[in-house]
Amino acid sequence: MEPTANAIQEMVRFFLPLCNDQSTLLELDEMASEERKWQFAHALFSKIRDKTIRANEAKDQLLQYQYGFEEICAKTLYNISGHIKGTTEFPYQFDDDSPFWVIPIAVSFARVLGVADPLSISSLLRPRASG
Repeated sequence: MEPTANAIQEMVRFFLPLCNDQSTLLELDEMASEERKWQFAHALFSKIRDKTIRANEAKDQLLQYQYGFEEICAKTLYNISGHIKGTTEFPYQFDDDSPFWVIPIAVSFARVLGVADPLSISSLLRPRASG
């Protein structure tokens, strides 16, 4: 699996047991594990964006953070999918900096959830053993 998708899946699996609304997290988990599905992440992003809008209207901070994390993961998977830009079947890519935001948004989400060590969300944030 591609390292970026692997990192996303690791974080999604970290958050899954901590979230009441798991539906699109489960879709992200499945999508991250199958490269051929990444090209459909734009549609998943749209589904998540609808949930984000509802969370914003309800002023539900926890869901705003969750869906913000989910959105950036979907954007990143879509961008690494290797689809042909601007075809009628698949829209243009999201901003190029999308992958940069996955970890900072995930750390913020972990803090809102009250995770004791927000850096525990990803093995990328743990010191590597020397030797």
